[in-house]
Amino acid sequence: MFEVDVAGYLARLGVLDEHHPSPHGLRALHRAHVERVAYQTVDIHLGRLTSVDPRASADRIVRLGRGGYCLVLNGAFGALLGALGYRFRRHRGAVLIRRDRPAPALGNHHALTVRDLPSEDNPGGEWLVDVGLGDALHEPLPLVAGEYRQGPFTYDLRPSPVHPDGWRLGHDPAGAFVAMDFLSEPAVPADFAARHIELSSAPNSRFVQVFSAHRRDATGADALRGCVLSRIGAGADAGSTELARREEWFDALGDLFGIGLGDLSGADRERLWRRVRTAHGVWRQGRSPEDVINPAIRTGLIA
Repeated sequence: MFEVDVAGYLARLGVLDEHHPSPHGLRALHRAHVERVAYQTVDIHLGRLTSVDPRASADRIVRLGRGGYCLVLNGAFGALLGALGYRFRRHRGAVLIRRDRPAPALGNHHALTVRDLPSEDNPGGEWLVDVGLGDALHEPLPLVAGEYRQGPFTYDLRPSPVHPDGWRLGHDPAGAFVAMDFLSEPAVPADFAARHIELSSAPNSRFVQVFSAHRRDATGADALRGCVLSRIGAGADAGSTELARREEWFDALGDLFGIGLGDLSGADRERLWRRVRTAHGVWRQGRSPEDVINPAIRTGLIA
């Protein structure tokens, strides 16, 4: 079983160990994580089912420079926090993408809270911590109902309207999703294993259908959906850009999102590009990704 390489993880984040938990340290870790470890679905689009074991996920971040989506990122970050002495809990959550759709099943998101860490702005000492929401939180939020501003985004944190014993984080209207609900009761890593398999491999999974990458910083967020690169916040004046060439798409993954791809062979890269580009073409035609991507997978045209 992997052990958390704390020194390697902190080096990946560019953060020094403060040797004891503190609100300042938690903020620094959170900011560095969302800025340096992108939310992305490379392995899903390579057809590789990764582990959601938190220590294995942390190892991938350190060794390969590649994280994943929420179930991977928050799993790994929780492992790091625990190794550094933070008192944290894992929670089953659900991300609502559109208001006109029913609330998704719990477990499609892995939320974190940290407790016993009081500060002047949060005397109760409980924090919502989430490095797996793509373009959302840049820093932890006090787990106290209210509105919070971070960069170009305003968040609304309230008791959940769909789960009596839970919370809802409402995202800014400019963000990539509507809200995230999570239960107050603690969860364990095994609670996310079945959903991880489904989200990583089911033909109707949005992660399977369209490639995505997100990276948050203090002034906004970068996003890559298929072959469309966009920016929210400072620097967004240029609008969105289509990355039509293979080289510029891979350059964006490495240079802008900091996604490690050193373990991929030339064949892996070609397979990844063909699949992403095919899905992008389907989107441009105004068709559902399932119309082309899923039959192509079944017949072996796309790995």
